[in-house]
Amino acid sequence: MIKEEEKELEIEEVEETVGKSERNFLAAASTFFLELIKIVILAGITIGVVRYFLFKPFYVKGQSMEPNYYEKDYLIIDELSYRFREPQRGEVIVFAAPTNNKDYYLKRILGLPGERIKIEDNKVIVYNDEHPQGVVVEEFYLDENTIGSVMQTIGLDQYFVMGDNRDSSYDSRRFGPIDEEDIVGRTVLRGWPFTRISKFSAPEYNF
Repeated sequence: MIKEEEKELEIEEVEETVGKSERNFLAAASTFFLELIKIVILAGITIGVVRYFLFKPFYVKGQSMEPNYYEKDYLIIDELSYRFREPQRGEVIVFAAPTNNKDYYLKRILGLPGERIKIEDNKVIVYNDEHPQGVVVEEFYLDENTIGSVMQTIGLDQYFVMGDNRDSSYDSRRFGPIDEEDIVGRTVLRGWPFTRISKFSAPEYNF
């Protein structure tokens, strides 16, 4: 009789131990999944903030920026810098198309607010306070420089933009300067194709 009672006690102890182990496992598993959910949510928020407020991916379409940007290049656009400083000459930017805000263009800034741009003899000439007689923009990044003739005065909150492939670019020569508020950001990185991964910076001009 005593042995049977001892066996029952042992069984109860084993069952209690197993029960505690199961409860501990379930508690640990619950804690793990809750932490995992928190990490996923925080990661999603972080990616969302980066994606919509700091950096944005952009695919190049068309040939207007060759030979520096090619169709299907995957670019990372910096949307943060222009909140702290003004766009610079030579930077390649993404902006809302003047004729359709659902589309976006990729062009290079040639003229800054308040300047006057003159294009003749395949040269871009900038007139501003520092150069009232005009100064030629030396564009070493172009293969060819066939750009026709244009004379344009730029507004105080506007920029004159052009594609690097001047013969195949629809830009400020046609639709005029763009408004600063339409600029999405500047190109900072080419992530694809892998053979041409590169970081971008504004060229240094001779003035």
